[in-house]
Amino acid sequence: MVTPTALEAELFEVAGSVPDPELPVLTLQELGVLRAVRLGHADAVEVELTPTYTGCPAIEAMSLDIERALHEHGVREVTVRTVLTPAWSTDDISAEGRRKLREFGIAPPRTVRAPGPVPLELGPTRADGTADRTADRTADRARPAAGIAHTVPAGSAVAVTVPAADPAADPAAGPGVEPAAAQDPIRCPLCGSAETELLSRFSSTACKALRRCLACREPFDHFKEL
Repeated sequence: MVTPTALEAELFEVAGSVPDPELPVLTLQELGVLRAVRLGHADAVEVELTPTYTGCPAIEAMSLDIERALHEHGVREVTVRTVLTPAWSTDDISAEGRRKLREFGIAPPRTVRAPGPVPLELGPTRADGTADRTADRTADRARPAAGIAHTVPAGSAVAVTVPAADPAADPAAGPGVEPAAAQDPIRCPLCGSAETELLSRFSSTACKALRRCLACREPFDHFKEL
């Protein structure tokens, strides 16, 4: 990892202070979409920006606002480059950003990924390097009805665990939410109650769902997990 220079860190703060065009309560730095600011030759800066999802309509407005902010700071040439890897996640929203969302009346997203490396389990392969389909067929024959956790008995080609469906999972959370996140309650940002219900999968923007608190009866937006 390359350590930014003092000037690059200063310019990162300038670019990061630009408000998000769809959620102006958050800055781009708090939203976590600003990846890097690199200084090229004199008066030339390259900015790396990751959209919240591919095709996000706000990315153009973000780029123009970053260019304007850096120009006003004295930078003559600004290039904003869209970077898709690593992909943005709601886990990239800072603690300050989550606090601001809550104060603004929006329930912040729950944590999706545990910190640290992502575990990956690989199945057995044959000597020629191709995947062993015997294990897949054995697991398919032994797989029970949806919603029931089951493990193929030892002695078969491989022991495969089929996770049970999570009845508490929130359909508004969307794909990519791990069970630990899906089981956490979505709390009302107005009164703090965990007793809430889904009204609509989409709200004012595609990244938010509309919910209602069963305690104070007030509707509120929930920033969906990704």
